[in-house]
Amino acid sequence: MLQSMRSSAKYIWIFLVVAFVGGFLLAETSGLLGTARVTTSTTVATVNGEDILASTWFNATAQLEQQATQQSGRSVTLDERRNLEDQAFEQLVGDVLLRQEERRRNIRVTNDELAEAAKYAPPPQLAQSPELQTDGQFDPQKYQRFLSSPAARQQGILVQLEAYYRDQIPREKLFEQVSADVYLSDEHLWSVWQDTRDTTQMTYAAFRPALIADKDVTVSDSDIKDYYNKNKKDFEKPARAAVSVIAIPRTVTAADSAAVKARIMAIRDRITKGEKFEDLAKSESTDSVSAANGGSLGRGGKGRFVPAFEDAAYALPVGEVSQPILTPFGYHLIRVDEHKGDTLSLRHILLPIRQSDAAATATDRLADELAKIAASSDKPEVLDEASRKLGIPIKHGTVQETDALTIDGRFVPSVGPWAFGGAKVGETSDLFDAEDGYYLGRLDSLRQGGVPSLEQATAQARAILAIQKKLDKLMPRAQQLAAAAAKSSLEEAAKEAGIPVTQSSPFTRVGGAAGIGRLNQAIGAAFTLPISAVSAPIRTYDAIFVERVDSRTLQDRAKWEIMKDAQRTQVAQQLRQQRVRDFLTNLRENAKIVDHRKEIDTSNRQAAQ
Repeated sequence: MLQSMRSSAKYIWIFLVVAFVGGFLLAETSGLLGTARVTTSTTVATVNGEDILASTWFNATAQLEQQATQQSGRSVTLDERRNLEDQAFEQLVGDVLLRQEERRRNIRVTNDELAEAAKYAPPPQLAQSPELQTDGQFDPQKYQRFLSSPAARQQGILVQLEAYYRDQIPREKLFEQVSADVYLSDEHLWSVWQDTRDTTQMTYAAFRPALIADKDVTVSDSDIKDYYNKNKKDFEKPARAAVSVIAIPRTVTAADSAAVKARIMAIRDRITKGEKFEDLAKSESTDSVSAANGGSLGRGGKGRFVPAFEDAAYALPVGEVSQPILTPFGYHLIRVDEHKGDTLSLRHILLPIRQSDAAATATDRLADELAKIAASSDKPEVLDEASRKLGIPIKHGTVQETDALTIDGRFVPSVGPWAFGGAKVGETSDLFDAEDGYYLGRLDSLRQGGVPSLEQATAQARAILAIQKKLDKLMPRAQQLAAAAAKSSLEEAAKEAGIPVTQSSPFTRVGGAAGIGRLNQAIGAAFTLPISAVSAPIRTYDAIFVERVDSRTLQDRAKWEIMKDAQRTQVAQQLRQQRVRDFLTNLRENAKIVDHRKEIDTSNRQAAQ
């Protein structure tokens, strides 16, 4: 969906209701809990001795899945569910670590702080709710009336708010402590300003490893073993699977597109004849999140939408309903409610382009035949049989456990997570029903992840060491060229040595340059060398440079002084955010975390057999 559709305001109850029981039941009925082998007392992780229950993880995942389903209007794929499981796990671990740190620092929240926050600082989801807005802006008076209403008390919303702030206020205090000592001197600010705005342009000769033949360097077994032992973590790799897939796409024809366009034109005609855009959005639009709010996509600037949608929206007069606009999501009708500068407040009605009923029925029947022949089998040949009988080609691909499966440049949903979810080599999957078609996979091979053995890592280690040995051999040639260039010119010396000369585009200290790299020794030297001087050889990880600075543009400090205060505010905010991120990373790295997710997955698979 459009980016804005995913971030549209939610109903109040979506944010406030903490439905543990409902979430737990959803976890059970969706198969997340497997059978009784995983119980409500099973732990999914232990964080510094504090347990996180598997049921809490299932519940958190189920709530995220519920929200994703409501936003997209469809069930999540296995890829998406895996991401949601990871997201829920990381959030729960992070929450435990933060609570532990708050206790360690004796951070508390008073009743007065709770009351003040509840009255005047509503959670973002509440502030964005259409029921609490006037003309698209949060209305404090509506919020106060809502808090005083019998409905708020009856629905337990005040209790929910108290729980929310008991969690959030200590966290805000913790983050304030972590970032309170951020101080930015004028000299630091000036240095940051220079790093991002000073530019230089240079000419260089590069000695790259390709200049030395592989046969001219020798990497010994002892070199490889020593490098491997010192850098084992660098060799770590995720699991990798090879799969075969049969796909039955839901092919959309020109007639299908024409039918949807005719339908949305009919809706537009109803609007021009007096029916309200908001009412038709609620009854006709398939974007369920915005439809519930009369098609509202909120207020925001450029970059929220796909180009075709955005171009049409910015060209549309306020209050006018657009002609049908085609995007990858289908046909839209757009109405702009407000246009100020680059900021738009707008609504839309979306009708996706789907197969006709007859075509969809034929596709479903073909998918049923595929499932009957080949689904959930431990005989690898059944996929080949299905391909022959149904006349559908088999596609082959490989996927890492951390990535999504793509074949011929197209995303294949659910097959990747299935392959790493306990399938055995030769097995075929269930038939996966996705928005764009049906997919059925076979696991052809599986390589487990982790740190490879020395034997497995030898080729990679040899290649790394070969580069460094080649650079060792190239250094004397680079030194000779630098010495010759000092007597004549870089161009003449390079020509004599048979090395090409390249002029860079202007670049900053932090931006880097094509062919040179970023934040390396060659970039740094370009800002310290005198203009027109030729450098000594400068070695980076993968090349040796002899360079000459042709021009340099430096910032005017007097002009910077005018911008200094605004820069200080911006940089201080960025630095505080970075300080908090570093703090969270450090908490995680120094925590003792025992992750039981794989054991739970194994237990569920065994129970299902």
